Amino acid sequence: MKRTVSVAPMMDCTDRHDRFFLRLISKNVMLYSEMIATKSAIHGDRKKILGYSPEEKPLALQVGGSDKKELSEVSKIAEDMGYDEININLGCPSKKVQKNKFGACLMKEPNLVSECINEMVNSCNIPVTAKTRIGFDDTEDFDYLNKFVIKLKEAGCQTFILHARKAILNGLTPKENLKIPKLNYEMVYKIKKENPDLEIIINGGISKTEEIKNHLKKCNGVMIGRAIYQNPYFLVDVEREIFNFNNCPTREEVAKELLKYLEKEVKLGTKVNHIMRHTVGLYHGQDGSKNWKRYLSDHMMARDSDFQKAKHIMTIVQNNEKVNQTNS
Repeated sequence: MKRTVSVAPMMDCTDRHDRFFLRLISKNVMLYSEMIATKSAIHGDRKKILGYSPEEKPLALQVGGSDKKELSEVSKIAEDMGYDEININLGCPSKKVQKNKFGACLMKEPNLVSECINEMVNSCNIPVTAKTRIGFDDTEDFDYLNKFVIKLKEAGCQTFILHARKAILNGLTPKENLKIPKLNYEMVYKIKKENPDLEIIINGGISKTEEIKNHLKKCNGVMIGRAIYQNPYFLVDVEREIFNFNNCPTREEVAKELLKYLEKEVKLGTKVNHIMRHTVGLYHGQDGSKNWKRYLSDHMMARDSDFQKAKHIMTIVQNNEKVNQTNS
């Protein structure tokens, strides 16, 4: 399984509708679910919480938790449901996540995390991976991070996604934690250099294909979050320049395929705006982007809409694209 480029797990963003949409654009990137709490995965509506379309694969389930028995159970569930990987969240700094004792606060408890990883590895045959920060609060120390990684490696984890910022557990919001702590790519590079047998994926602040290429010289893979959510068609640049894949769909072709998905999902009871909210950035930087965003704002975001409105918006943008192509 290749993790050369992957789309980061993002809360309230990378749900199954977003992942289907992204997969229409890119066939080669690895996709991750938004973080699912262990208790939700075990006791909730499994089809609703963990369900996905086969087209989304390769697909990883990201889970949040610190109870090793629950994590073990969810790992088995993930395997049984056909996920290609299960990833434990050790990087989220939100207060709610800390209260439930998972996310970045677990960097303080390497022994507990090691036990959790070991239970997960022993309960399934799919890869168990970890996504973590490089530090927390006043701790941004290579030796601490390296020992943490080695401890998890000994428990059976071979792939680490390192967000190249420390987490500030008190005083910053999750949004601020994505910007204010300074990026430290060099520490991630050093972890890879010290642990050449491990798969090290770098994450944080990456938004250009040239940056991806540079990181791939020193790491095994690159994970991108906000840059793709805000501008999903950026994935076409990734396909062409990183994977040398040129048979990419136009935005119009993506819209047509999404329309088919919309029609099917609406018949199953899905609200149109639950799907369309992920497509706001499809025409990012294009002449038709304002029309696209305005119509979405007026008809998809403010209230629930029917399928005909979705069809109408597709027609508007497809016609706009044809006009742009004629004038170019």
